[in-house]
Amino acid sequence: MPGNACCRAVVAAGMKVEIWSDVACPWCFIGKRRFEAALADFPHREQVEVTWRSYQLDPSLPEHYDGGELEYLSSRKGLPAEQVVGMFEHVAAQARGEGLNFAFDDVVVANSFRAHRLIHLAAAHGKQGEAKERLLSDHFEHGKDIGNSDYLTGIALELGIPAAEAAELFSSDKYTAEVRADISEARTLGISGVPFFVIDRKYGLSGAQPAETFAAALSQAWQESHPLVMMGAAQTGGAGANDQSAEACGPDGCSI
Repeated sequence: MPGNACCRAVVAAGMKVEIWSDVACPWCFIGKRRFEAALADFPHREQVEVTWRSYQLDPSLPEHYDGGELEYLSSRKGLPAEQVVGMFEHVAAQARGEGLNFAFDDVVVANSFRAHRLIHLAAAHGKQGEAKERLLSDHFEHGKDIGNSDYLTGIALELGIPAAEAAELFSSDKYTAEVRADISEARTLGISGVPFFVIDRKYGLSGAQPAETFAAALSQAWQESHPLVMMGAAQTGGAGANDQSAEACGPDGCSI
């Protein structure tokens, strides 16, 4: 055995996090920021693969809704306008705590299905995260129309996606099946609201949890899928494992 075998690094298998969310969901943006804060401090973050899955809170929405966010939510939920305004203020305050500047008065209400198709196209070019971030920010902070094909095409081009592929997205049904498959899979997993985070298809977290909760979940999932395996005498029962007369420091470490 080579002399440096004891110090050879072992590259562990990675961890996969799937996030079901909707571009038209304010808590999904807040949850994204909180998860990112936890991931940034996670020691094994470079081995975590994040995949964004599609979900629609209201698939019945038309491509363009004649009215603002206040009118839409008031009619959809049957709530007084004053109560919806209070909801906006609460959500906006939570968003500010994550460095986000929601502008609900400027939000353009639109069906998010096309935006989800763009995210799938971006994923094929390794730009899924960038597309998700841009769409959420533009929708909630900059009043962009996430149902407008010209706007979505512009984002695709800015992400470096070839113009022909961007044009094909809205002249065909490309990635329609993938979006529907994500939504169908969410139902199979019992997901009824977003954001919803699934770690290694073993752990599920619902909602925009605090960063500390995400950090604890990542740590627990990692430890359970990457247990520390004791090698050498400690495993085989050789000298140094339980022998009180063993050297204070030996090949199995230092005793206390």
